[in-house]
Amino acid sequence: MTEAEETVKAAPDVAALEQEGEIAADYVEGLLDIADLDGDIDMDVEGDRAMVSVVGLKGGDLVGPSGEVLEALQELTRLAVHRQTGERSRLMLDVAGYRERRRAELTKIGTAAAEDVKATGEPKALQPMTPFERKVVHDAVATVGLRSESEGEEPRRFVVILPV
Repeated sequence: MTEAEETVKAAPDVAALEQEGEIAADYVEGLLDIADLDGDIDMDVEGDRAMVSVVGLKGGDLVGPSGEVLEALQELTRLAVHRQTGERSRLMLDVAGYRERRRAELTKIGTAAAEDVKATGEPKALQPMTPFERKVVHDAVATVGLRSESEGEEPRRFVVILPV
């Protein structure tokens, strides 16, 4: 396979991702109607995944403690997309900007922990996290120039930051 063919093959199918977003938005809008909640739906494609956000929603009922309700809603939404497309979805659901705020917080945590590991030369294990949270921390650690691994079993899976 030529390099050009590999690039084309690796490029995300934007039309399929937009379709995922449309299906997910319809599903989430239906849930909001059932729950009698007012909120607007924003859709986007970022990289290789569809992004659906509920904005203008007051209160954290759809986020829950530590994002647990949001995680469950995301899984239900992914299942709804899968049911219609027959394809596994990597869709990301956000409510009231929770994921963006959490991403910023986790980036700081990952960067600080990586700096500690650089200074001490000792590996450091973090608290258990969701797959989304671990990905953010892995990215932050890589930016500092260190390596990290996920260990343990869900739902207690955690990141370990390793020295050089």
